[in-house]
Amino acid sequence: MPEHSSWLTLILSHFRDTLEHNAELLGNSIVGGQPPTWHNFEPLVAALFITVLVLLISARVRSRLQRTEEAIIPEDKLTLRTFMEAFLAYFYDLAKSVMDADRAKKYFPLIGTAAMFVFFSNVMALIPGMPVATSNLNITLGSALVVFLLFNTYGLMTNGVGYIKHLAGPAWYLAPLMFPIEVISLCVRPVTLAVRLMVNMAADHLMLGLFMSLVALLVPIPLMLLGCLVVLIQTLVFTMLTCIYIGLATEHEAHGPAHAAHH
Repeated sequence: MPEHSSWLTLILSHFRDTLEHNAELLGNSIVGGQPPTWHNFEPLVAALFITVLVLLISARVRSRLQRTEEAIIPEDKLTLRTFMEAFLAYFYDLAKSVMDADRAKKYFPLIGTAAMFVFFSNVMALIPGMPVATSNLNITLGSALVVFLLFNTYGLMTNGVGYIKHLAGPAWYLAPLMFPIEVISLCVRPVTLAVRLMVNMAADHLMLGLFMSLVALLVPIPLMLLGCLVVLIQTLVFTMLTCIYIGLATEHEAHGPAHAAHH
């Protein structure tokens, strides 16, 4: 999709002077040293739109589940509640397959939120004219950094100093070699997580936008079906890697002395 060609661009253009002034206050970008423009606010507003959408959907589904008599009776058709139940149940089962059930339940607020944010952001790519937050590196990198900071926090909370010692390798004499390698590997995780999601969603949205601009009827349908597959796969990959990173950071919780004594 050509840059800055969504309905959000039209809305933000009415506030161009204010946005340009605020952009100047931010200074040049860290990567490339380029001065920001009012267009740079578009992915931020798109991400905020998805955040509000996720909150509204969550509040709606929660209100339905709080009605106990209705919640225990399965609905016989696809509704927002049944979709979200199936969606979150799938990723909860995914989390349990990566780590144990206790940790999956403990860390599912992050895992479920990441899955919902990435999924609904990606779905926007299937709607012509809609802004796609996950096609911008600033948004995907921000999301990946949140995951990075939290799984390291979980690791420190679970294993304490042992989480840092684990990076030094199994033997002290390997520490000078292993520690830099492990730190670099750890720091590369959010970058690969962000770039993979951004590149795939940007390419998908670009191709769909080009075909829609050429032929609006019938011809783009196969591409939209492929786009649906991309949306699902990228949501799955981002969420699965989040589960794996949390599982690796907190694995001593399930394999430590307390766990061995329990068995």
